[in-house]
Amino acid sequence: MQDRIIGFLWKTTRLVSLLAFRYTSGMTQRSALSTQHFLNWSQIDDVLLDMDGTLLDRHFDNFFFEEELPRRYAVLHALPFEEARERLMAMYRSVEGELAWTDLDYWTERVGIDVVAMHKELDHMIGFLPGAEEFLRHLRQLEKRVTIVTNAHSTGVSVKVAKTGLDRYVNRIVDAFEVGSLKMRPEYWPNCQRLLGFDPSRSLFMDDDEGCLTAAKAFGVAYLVHSAKSSSQLPSSPLSQFFSIAGFAPLLNGRSPA
Repeated sequence: MQDRIIGFLWKTTRLVSLLAFRYTSGMTQRSALSTQHFLNWSQIDDVLLDMDGTLLDRHFDNFFFEEELPRRYAVLHALPFEEARERLMAMYRSVEGELAWTDLDYWTERVGIDVVAMHKELDHMIGFLPGAEEFLRHLRQLEKRVTIVTNAHSTGVSVKVAKTGLDRYVNRIVDAFEVGSLKMRPEYWPNCQRLLGFDPSRSLFMDDDEGCLTAAKAFGVAYLVHSAKSSSQLPSSPLSQFFSIAGFAPLLNGRSPA
């Protein structure tokens, strides 16, 4: 009987300790997250923003490359839709991470369909994510230098800028071809820094892609924000290792420059 009592007390003590650890750990994580909701904008000079999935609704790109282009490719080659889609997905994967991955001129030549003309035809689907324009206006009020850093090719950027007027909110738009590599590549960030002259320790970078954020972190960009709600048609996909937000409200609550 005594052994059973001792065993019960030991298990109870262990359970209480475990629960206390989880509670304390959870409180620490929540406290750390809450402090990140308030950016001290006086410590930030440059704001580097991704375009698709961060400012613009990625629903257009998802629909274009996963639905509409496969549909037209299927008609062109007399293929079932699923087979056409699988072929295109394999083509996408074959150049993923390379500049060709986002080069609309490259895809026009490879698939035999004018992809740029298709972008213009479907530009009614191109638009800002909710709150993006308000956030950009907020940055202008704070007098920050705002640069769009996108993996997109200039032909795609031109179509989206013409539709949204994104360029009027920012100081500059830099596509990956100007830098010479995509943002998930380690060589991107020193090249981009030389091009723009930003101080990584006083810069904020926001993107919906984990690989791009990881590369920026390795380079030393101080403030990293993950756009968890990249498409209006998909649920948010937060990342635990970055300050991950599903809207712009947390960034509008930051302290103004002193």
